[in-house]
Amino acid sequence: MIPLLHTPEGVRDIYGDEMIDLRNISCNVCDCMKRFGFEEIQTPSFEYFDVFSSERGTVPSKDMYKLIDRDGNTLVLRPDMTPQVARCAATYWRESDEPLRLFYVGNTFVDNSGYQLRLKETTQAGVELFGDDSVVADAEVVALTVECLKKTGLKKFQIEIGNAGFFRALANECGLSADDEEELRVRIKSKNLFGISDFLTERKISGKAAELLLAIPELFGSEEILDRAASMTENPAALACLDRLRELSRCLKLYGVDRYISFDLGMLSKYRYYTGIIFRAITYGTGEAIASGGRYDSLVEQFGRPMPAIGMSITLDTLMAVLQRANEETFKIPASCVVYREGAYEEAIKLVNEMRKNGDFVRLRPATAEESAKYDGEGNAWNI
Repeated sequence: MIPLLHTPEGVRDIYGDEMIDLRNISCNVCDCMKRFGFEEIQTPSFEYFDVFSSERGTVPSKDMYKLIDRDGNTLVLRPDMTPQVARCAATYWRESDEPLRLFYVGNTFVDNSGYQLRLKETTQAGVELFGDDSVVADAEVVALTVECLKKTGLKKFQIEIGNAGFFRALANECGLSADDEEELRVRIKSKNLFGISDFLTERKISGKAAELLLAIPELFGSEEILDRAASMTENPAALACLDRLRELSRCLKLYGVDRYISFDLGMLSKYRYYTGIIFRAITYGTGEAIASGGRYDSLVEQFGRPMPAIGMSITLDTLMAVLQRANEETFKIPASCVVYREGAYEEAIKLVNEMRKNGDFVRLRPATAEESAKYDGEGNAWNI
């Protein structure tokens, strides 16, 4: 018999102080997004399967929660917000030439059965900036990520930045098939130097491209690694990716967030729709990123409207857990409590009405016997 008093594996109830923390973190993040000029959008919790199909480069089909509607269509609980918002941009702003700024807060559902203790339902807040292919747009989204994390009270974190096009340029130079590219991608993501070396040897790949691929897992750190990588290749597409990262670095210095920034040319996202810069925010106390994002200039076109785009998302559950472990301030809103003697609620209601009109957060409840004795002679209602 299913134990109905417990939730299924990978999902949980959130209540009490934890719910207060989550809501306050969400409000602070959304406030930052609004100040950067983004407007809120809400998308449905489930969509047609094709919105997230493998051609889009999103979550693998086996990791999606699927259901069938009465007409026989395959639907999925959304595993990723970006393709949904891209669909909206292509549908509702088809005739607009102005850059489009949208932000969202919503839950995503991914069947992480192979990852013990990882949540299968998470709350994400993110932005998508459409119609601007400039490095300035890249910098603005990265800077916004920094400001959102700072606004929640997080003090120690790092934004690691790479470029999805850099690895793709080297893979094309080596003439790798799609399957070989995926295998090499897995070895680079795990920083498996021996595995990369064996891969290159087995396929008789040599020259500068092979040397750079073997060095990629160690190409992380300050901006100097971009110059080191540039000295190891003559590939025009790879060099263009490095130039873009240098220009991005200059923009981020203007935003004053460069102390949070480092570079990692071996960074490869699980989302295959990224075409340009990719980034993730990491901090102490968690083995996964608290935020991630990147440029995806080809995704919206798959919904019928060519449009460059860049976005990011923050996993609020992970961020909340980090803040709680570190005892960081999450900007809780203090709430007063008005209590009243049994049956004597008139005075209490007048009091809470006045306090709420003044902008206070107030709870109302009957007084306990101990409280009635403690405030004996002080009227029928008290603010405690």
